[in-house]
Amino acid sequence: MKTVVWFGFVLCALSASGKVFVSKQGQKTMLECGVSTYSDTLEWNRENDLLCSTPKVQRKYSFPRTGKSDIALRSKIRPETRLEITGVKMQDAGKFTCKADGKSYQLTLLVVLVSASSSGDLLLGSEVTLKCQVTGLNPDSTVQWERPDGRSHAGSQAELKSVARSDAGTWKCTFSYDGTTYSESLQIKVQEPKTTVPPSTQRSKDNGVTHPKPNDALLLGLSWWMWVAIGVGCLFVLLLIVLIIVLCKRNKRKKRKFQSMKNGGLPMKPKNYCQCNRPAAAAKPQQGRRREKPSAPPLQPLLME
Repeated sequence: MKTVVWFGFVLCALSASGKVFVSKQGQKTMLECGVSTYSDTLEWNRENDLLCSTPKVQRKYSFPRTGKSDIALRSKIRPETRLEITGVKMQDAGKFTCKADGKSYQLTLLVVLVSASSSGDLLLGSEVTLKCQVTGLNPDSTVQWERPDGRSHAGSQAELKSVARSDAGTWKCTFSYDGTTYSESLQIKVQEPKTTVPPSTQRSKDNGVTHPKPNDALLLGLSWWMWVAIGVGCLFVLLLIVLIIVLCKRNKRKKRKFQSMKNGGLPMKPKNYCQCNRPAAAAKPQQGRRREKPSAPPLQPLLME
């Protein structure tokens, strides 16, 4: 009798806890059912809320169903029986039930978030707090930090009053659930604070008098290369003004010349003819009226002796 009760107690405990899945906030997680296939209907629930249900074969009175809660809208069934949850939130942790062909399988989702009060690299000597938030744990579960050197820091928060170089490295947030220990890592980088020294001055060691550096000499608050750029720009503008003045005067001269030629009646472009150096030919005498030839006298008859 004792053996049966002890066996039944252990079986119920294992069935109640089932598989444990750990996910980080904001990521996508995949929950696996206790079976890989089903023949009739598959249904996923969180606590008492329906997430989604789908039949193996579409029938007249059998169709897929989806819950109305926030996590239900972010959940969908993937082949074959897995449940995919996108954008995991801290409140999504808890007990889940997968029902395949009327048989239930229990599993647990834990959501963890590790963060530092200061983003980016930590400055040497600064103050920072490391936080480890885990939802879905049992009341008797423990959460603690493990330093890079292996030492433990009790509690879910680790307050560093003055950050040292030894604090750099991987910090692990460890927590236990049903006798199993899980961990989530946080990478910490430490750097020295930057000291700002005015580049235009240097302090003398003997009398504490501040002298300007010769390489950074300023004239009216501007560096030498800025003055060079200003000079080149002014020279370019001056040359442009001179070119404009010359072109304006040239256009005025052309306009006056054109106006004077127009008023004098002279052609704008006189014609040049080719002239030869040979003497001119003598004038041809005028011919009068042609004289008529005299008519021949009439022929006299010949006398025959």
